[in-house]
Amino acid sequence: MHDRAGAQVSSALGVSTPAIEVDPALNFESLAFSHRASHGALDYLVCDEAQFYTDSQVEQLARVVDEMDVDVYAFGLLTDFRGKLFPGSARLLEIADQRHELQVQARCWCGEPATHNARLHDGVQVYDGDVVLIDDGSTAKVTYELRCRNHWISGQAGPMADRYKAAG
Repeated sequence: MHDRAGAQVSSALGVSTPAIEVDPALNFESLAFSHRASHGALDYLVCDEAQFYTDSQVEQLARVVDEMDVDVYAFGLLTDFRGKLFPGSARLLEIADQRHELQVQARCWCGEPATHNARLHDGVQVYDGDVVLIDDGSTAKVTYELRCRNHWISGQAGPMADRYKAAG
């Protein structure tokens, strides 16, 4: 993971701890065995942004659980801005021993529970494009907004949207 402060996990309170950046080449089994060999123990792995993990990496995490008796806590979004399961999330759902949806109180602008993450280009919702988008500032201003299913499907923004567009 690469947090705002570098290769570490940090909070707004200033608490931080080292982290390992995950890219498609990272092998979780090798990482776990290496950590255990150098530190004598490994009790758990905390994996963030797991929706971006490859199928192979998710399967490696399962083997870490099964072969090393290490708990794995994987966090991430289920669906992308198109409303489709991320491949990493799909594989996690397929093979996980347990699944717990976190009870985050995310709300759509209308007050209903937010179940979808809308991608906006210059304030207008889009439904297609690359799943992973690096905003380099050369194209439309890209933002994301949590919405209920109804407003995600309709693409309807809340009453404050026009005010935000005018300020942008």
